[in-house]
Parts: sequence; structure tokens; C-alpha cells
Amino acid sequence: MSSTPGPAGHPSDPASRPAGYGASQYGPAASQYGPAGPPSVTGPAGPPPGPGGSGPPQPGPPLGPFGLSPSPTPRVRWGLWAFLVVEIVFLGASVAMAWIIDVDSAGGVLLAIAVPTMLAALTCVLWTLWRGDGPVADLGLRWRWEGVGVGLLIGIAGLFVTVPAALLYLYLVGPDVGTSVGVAFEGITATWPIALGVMFAVVVIAPVCEEIVYRGLLWNAVAKWISNRWVVFVITTLVFAIAHLEFLRAPLLFVVALPLGVARILTGRITASIVAHAVNNFLPGLALALMLVGALPAV
Repeated sequence: MSSTPGPAGHPSDPASRPAGYGASQYGPAASQYGPAGPPSVTGPAGPPPGPGGSGPPQPGPPLGPFGLSPSPTPRVRWGLWAFLVVEIVFLGASVAMAWIIDVDSAGGVLLAIAVPTMLAALTCVLWTLWRGDGPVADLGLRWRWEGVGVGLLIGIAGLFVTVPAALLYLYLVGPDVGTSVGVAFEGITATWPIALGVMFAVVVIAPVCEEIVYRGLLWNAVAKWISNRWVVFVITTLVFAIAHLEFLRAPLLFVVALPLGVARILTGRITASIVAHAVNNFLPGLALALMLVGALPAV
């Protein structure tokens, strides 16, 4: 049964409705909303839209300490045996390089030190591609400027801890006990290009590769079994100190690695720990380069 139109001029009279009456107010046809009519709105403009265009806005990701946005620790599909494989690769490559490379020259020592470290990091990346979800997800290898800033701040602040610790170490053990890298270059001179290459290896290659291995692969392998991130922090820092095979310097290496682990915890990524590690290695790398060209006396 059809309804009876109202008086002339009433909105219910179709002849009196302006063009686009239904579409201009409530869409193509007011009847699409059913008997209840158009949806209600709150205020003149209605509720603020969310990501899908309707409803309240969705909350952002939770912030960590100091307002940072840490990435969550992934649940990796491999375990500690992956780290064992990486260490076997590193030790095997170190023995092979010492056997086939002339370590009486600065270039030879540079290759003997850098190649095993890079092979270890490459093994980590390949392992995550083969057995996991790739280096970005499994190793925390995400680039963010936030991580760079945190790494710089923690790296610089960490110097106020590591430099006094190094001076105390020299006071206790004497100046005759040097680093393995310093001992390897002892009595060797080099040209500026080789010296700068050595500095690049100490300041860039070593931080990137070691962070991939220890605060990337090892960290997430331990975190698979231990949920407390501070326990993971202590375990990985201890392994880092021991794995350098400089047992007399292990306590100092443990202290040196503390800021690196803090950077990893605050951001959930190794970008920050790589930058902090590079800051920590900058002065030793510069001093080693200057000693190789004779600008500084060997210590």
C-alpha cells in the first residue's frame, strides 16, 4: 500500500523536494539506512575517525623507557646450536687465515682478523634466511634514526665507565698486557691507506659483525628459553667477554660490553648497539692507525 503524500510544500511531497534531497544529506538514498533512518552522529562532525575511517582512533604502539619504541624480541625458530655453528665457522676461518696469510705485514694481519669476523656475521644472516624469518626479524637488524641517536648517547656515556675501567685494568695488570689486535700488529708499520683500512675494520666492521653475532643471533637464541631480558643481557655479555679468548682481559671486556647491551635492551634492535660499539672502538682504532704510520709510539 502506498503512503499518502503530505500537503504541498511539505518535505514528504516529492514534488517539493529539491534536487538531490536524499543524496546530499544521507548518501545516495535515505532509505538505505532502513526504517531507523541515517546513522546518528555526535556533535557537528561526528566521532573522530580511526584508521579505517570510522570509530575512535586506535592507540599507537606502547612506549618503552624514556619514550622509546622498542621492537619486540622475536620468537625465533632456531636455538643455541645456531650460535655454536657460527663459532665453529669463526674459529675454523681464523685457523685457516693464519695458515695461508702472511701475518708479518699489516695487510695480512688485517685480512686474518677481518675475514673470520665477517664470515661469522654472514653465517648468522644466511642461517636466518635458511631456518628463520630473515635478519631483520630474527636479528633485530632494523635501521631507525632513533636507534642511531640512542647508540650515540649510550656510546658516549659509556666512555665514562669504560675508560676508567681500562685505566684501572692497566694499573692492575701492567702495560705489558695488550689487546690481541694490538699484539698482532706489534712491530709492524704501514702506509696510510692500510692504516685507515685497519681503523675501518676496528670501528665499523668489528662492531657490525660482533653485534650481529652476540646481540643479534645469540641474544635471541637465549631469549627463546629465558624471558627475563636482564638475564639475557648478563648471559650474552658474559659470553661476549669470554669468546674473545683473552681471558685476562675478560673482566674488562665484560664492562666494555655493558653499554652495548643496554642499547640493545632500550631499543630492541642492534642498530643502537652497533653505533654504541663503534663509538667505543673509535679511539682505540684511531690510536692503532696512528701507531701503524709512526705518528704515535707503540704501547
